[in-house]
Amino acid sequence: MIEQLLQAILEQLHEPKADLEKNLRALLSEMITRMDLVSQEEFLRQQTALLNAQKNIASLLVEIETLTEKVALLESPAAP
Repeated sequence: MIEQLLQAILEQLHEPKADLEKNLRALLSEMITRMDLVSQEEFLRQQTALLNAQKNIASLLVEIETLTEKVALLESPAAP
């Protein structure tokens, strides 16, 4: 009889633990869903795209500078 009572008490102690774990998992899952997270793969893809865009911008800036210099030369009065 004592053994049954102990078993019943242990089961009662285990239930709140399981409920608490279930509630914590649900809460954490909801919090993660609210966060605007991306996968590592998507992050790396976006990082690569950003690096490519930065390289293109640098190249275009050099081209603009070269063209600006050419225009300045064409607009300057001709030296005798």
